[in-house]
Amino acid sequence: MQAVTEAVLELLRSGQTGALATVVQVSGSTPQNPGARLLVRHDGSTVGTIGGGAIERAVLEALKEVEQRGVAKLASWDLGRDLGMCCGGSMSLFLEPIGITPRLWLCGAGHVAQPTAALARSVGYELIVVDEREEWNTAARFPECRTELGDPADIVRHATLGWRDWILICTHDHRLDEEVLRAALAQPARYVGLVGSRRKVYRLLQRIAARRQAGEGALDLSRLYAPVGLNLGAESPQEIAVSIVSEMVALRHGVASLEHLRAVDDERLAQLLAEVLAQQERDGGGAEGGEEG
Repeated sequence: MQAVTEAVLELLRSGQTGALATVVQVSGSTPQNPGARLLVRHDGSTVGTIGGGAIERAVLEALKEVEQRGVAKLASWDLGRDLGMCCGGSMSLFLEPIGITPRLWLCGAGHVAQPTAALARSVGYELIVVDEREEWNTAARFPECRTELGDPADIVRHATLGWRDWILICTHDHRLDEEVLRAALAQPARYVGLVGSRRKVYRLLQRIAARRQAGEGALDLSRLYAPVGLNLGAESPQEIAVSIVSEMVALRHGVASLEHLRAVDDERLAQLLAEVLAQQERDGGGAEGGEEG
């Protein structure tokens, strides 16, 4: 037990990540009792045990997903029915990520980005601000944030992203928004938000869809929140920041009862994108660049 605690503390001190399983309830004959713990580090090494054999293999697989997604969960196994173990009892375990901080990529360093960065940082996000404009993307405007000077689309395209990554697109140019959005949709980030009107969202998605190559199929919009934010009637940059970060917090905690501005499930958009896809199939593939405007 002490070895697991010390390993968790060392993981946190080193800035590395992992996931921890704790047995919280058992029934019948089981290989371990409540309180038993198993830590798996990002490199696959482990400390502790929750019983070995099939149950431990199943828990290790579940812990990999928990670390990747950054979301804790309660999981249960019937050792006989689910895993074919002869002891035949059941175990419930709490699985939690260790040392995983959500990371927000702010693509654009303008008036909305500045209050959004401050608010997101206050609720636990690591911030990376990406903008090629030196006069805007400064440590003075974005304290305690990592700033990267460069083309946001190129940086997002080549970044190694995962479930802990959130992307907010709020650049100073619609064309640049399009390029960043295209790059972001190709990444496995948990969330992609786009600042703008419904008209802008529809237009950019049509253009991106038209640039896809034959055989790529429809765009995956399941992680896209556009227009971004909750419907709070926000107008000022500070109010818009509250709307955006409130949406992110709600999604992190699985709150589904709020009204989002998100319009990507609109039937009109689905029809427009279906028409683009049908035209591509007739023409035999997409075209880089799309139409102007």
